[in-house]
Amino acid sequence: QVRPVESGGGLVPPGGSLRLTCTASESIENMFFMGWYRRTPTQRRELVARITSDGTKYGDSVEGRFALSRDNNKNTLNLEMNNLQPEDTGVYLCYMEGRDRLGYFGQGTQVTVSS
Repeated sequence: QVRPVESGGGLVPPGGSLRLTCTASESIENMFFMGWYRRTPTQRRELVARITSDGTKYGDSVEGRFALSRDNNKNTLNLEMNNLQPEDTGVYLCYMEGRDRLGYFGQGTQVTVSS
């Protein structure tokens, strides 16, 4: 059972940057699906970015500003966020799904974009 743990959230002004890290409790090398979701202040959950064997896909609102990467040696999934805007505010949740198609969310990390 993979247990994702997120880190790296915080408070930044508009236009700022943050890097989120999701650390898995086991090897991510053969994960079927890994991604970041966010829960907005209105409790809507939306896909931010995900990676599968087909490649990487981003949500429309973050395309060109966010970058997803993985480090198989460290078992981490990283999200580099640039030019952050107030609408990016939310709880960012890491999701990992193994080849057995069992998936797990982490507890989340808060990102607040405000001046």
